[in-house]
Amino acid sequence: MRFRAVWLSILLLGLTPTLRAQDRAACHVPLPSAERIEAVRAYIRQSWDVLTRSHRDLLAAVQDPKIEHEPGTPWPLYIAATEDSAAVWHRLQQELPDSVLQQIVLRVLPEDPVAHLDEIHPHGLLYLPEPYVVPGGRFNEMYGWDSYFIVVGLLRDGRIDLAKAMTDNHLYQVRHYGKVLNANRTYYLTRSQPPFLSAMVLAVYEHTQDRDWLAAAAPLIERYYAYWTTPPHLAGETGLSRYYDLGEGPAPEVVVGERDAQGRTHYDRVREYYRTHEVTAYDESLYYVAEADSLTPLFYKGDRSMRESGFDPSNRFGPFSVDIIHYAPVGLNALLYRMETDLARIHEILGDTAAAAAWRARAEARRERVDRYLWDPERGLYFDYNFRTGRRSDYVFATTFYPLWVGMASPEQAARVATNLYLLEAPGGLLTSTHISGSQWDAPYGWAPLYLIAVEGLRRYGYDEAADRLTAKFVSMIVEDFERTGVILEKYDVVQRRSDVALRYGYTSNEIGFGWTNAVFAELLAQMD
Repeated sequence: MRFRAVWLSILLLGLTPTLRAQDRAACHVPLPSAERIEAVRAYIRQSWDVLTRSHRDLLAAVQDPKIEHEPGTPWPLYIAATEDSAAVWHRLQQELPDSVLQQIVLRVLPEDPVAHLDEIHPHGLLYLPEPYVVPGGRFNEMYGWDSYFIVVGLLRDGRIDLAKAMTDNHLYQVRHYGKVLNANRTYYLTRSQPPFLSAMVLAVYEHTQDRDWLAAAAPLIERYYAYWTTPPHLAGETGLSRYYDLGEGPAPEVVVGERDAQGRTHYDRVREYYRTHEVTAYDESLYYVAEADSLTPLFYKGDRSMRESGFDPSNRFGPFSVDIIHYAPVGLNALLYRMETDLARIHEILGDTAAAAAWRARAEARRERVDRYLWDPERGLYFDYNFRTGRRSDYVFATTFYPLWVGMASPEQAARVATNLYLLEAPGGLLTSTHISGSQWDAPYGWAPLYLIAVEGLRRYGYDEAADRLTAKFVSMIVEDFERTGVILEKYDVVQRRSDVALRYGYTSNEIGFGWTNAVFAELLAQMD
C-alpha cells in the first residue's frame, strides 16, 4: 500500500479541521527570554564568518563531499570560457601561497558547457570573483535561493559588503552562464533554482543607494527572467512557467551524495518504492519500467527538474515529485510576478517610465493567469496546475503563501488563505505540507524560508496576530533545540519541535550551519520588535 495524504491537524496534532480562531490563538507560544535569544543571535553573528568562503578559503571550498575524488590529485577549479583565465590565475597567485595552488588545477569550461557536460570530468567548483556564504554542512558552495535569505540575514546584521558580494556573484553567473545556478559546481550547470535575484538586488540597493550598480544589474535580471519565460520553461499553453532541468540522466551529486547507511543511492530507494507501492498520482510507466526494474530517461528529467525547484524531494507532484515537468507551480510563478514588479520598480528608480509600465503590464498578465489556473475559489488556497491533464493539484503546500508575499493576491484571496492557516500550523509553526511521504519537504518538517515568506505575506495583508504567533513558535523552537544541540540546523520537525529527522528519501541528514535558518531567525525577530 502506498503512503496516503493525511491531514496533520487530525493525525499529528489531535485537532479538528474546524478548529475555531480563538482555539488557534490559544496555541500561542511565548517568546523565550532576551538572554536565551541573545545566545542564539551570538551564534548566528559568529556563523557568518565560519560559513564565508573567499579566495583565501579556496582549498576548503573546492572540496566536495557529494562526489568522489581521487586522493592525492588536485581539485579542479573551473572558469567560464568567457572569463579571462590568465587574469583569474594571476589573481589567485597574488592571494594564495604555492602550497595551496599546488593542490588546485584551473580548467576552462567549453563554450557551451551544458551541451558538453559529459566532457567535464571530474566535476568541480566554479570560480566566483567575490566572497560568499555557504549554507553549511555538506553544502560547501553558494546556492541560488539560499542566498536570498542569507543576504537578508547579512543585511540585518550590518554585513552590507558581504551581502553585495554575494549578489554580485549571482549577477556574475547570469553574465557567464545565462542564469543563477543551483550552486557553483559543474554538475549544477544545467539548472537554476527559485528566482530571487531581483529581490536580492533591491534589498542591497536599499542599503547602498548605488544607482550605477542598479543600472548595471537591470539587464542581467532581464536576461535571467528570459531563462524562465522561454522554452523549455513554459508550462504548456498557460502562459505560465515551469521547472525544467536542461540535463539528462542521473544527477551526479545524487549518485554519490545521497547514499543511506546500507550504501543504497536515492535512486535505489526510488526503485524499491516503485516495486512495492501502487502509484495513482501519475502514469507510473512514464518514469519506471517494472519489467526491467529501471528508471526511465523521463524520470531523471523530472528528478533533475524537481531539484531546480529547491524542494528536493517531496510528494507534491506525485511520488518524488518527478511529474513536476507537467505543472505550473504556484511558487515559481509568484516569484516571476515578483521579478516583473521588481523590474518595474527598478526602471522607475532609473527614470525609464515606459519600461516600468511594460513590466507592470507583464505582472498583471501573470496575475490574471495565476488566478485562472492556480487559485481555487472553493478551497481558498493556491494550488499547482497540471497543464497536461488540465487539472489543479489538491496537494496543500506552504507555497500557497507566496502570492501573499509578492502582493499578487487580492484582499479577499489573502483572507481565504489566512483563514486556512490552520491546515499547516503546528506546535513549531508552519508545516511544509499536510502530507507525510518520508521526504524532507513534506510533513512533519518545516523550513525557515517558508516561514519568512508566510509570515511576511500575512503581515503584508494585515494578519499580524497570526504572523506573530508563527514567529513565536519558530523562535522558541529554534532556541529550545539550540539549547539541546548547540547548533542551528537546516530543517525541523515542527510537530515534535526538534531537529531530529527520520527521512527515507533524498539525503537523510540534517545539516549544521545553517545559513537560511540563521537569517530567518534574526529577521523574524526584528519584525516582531
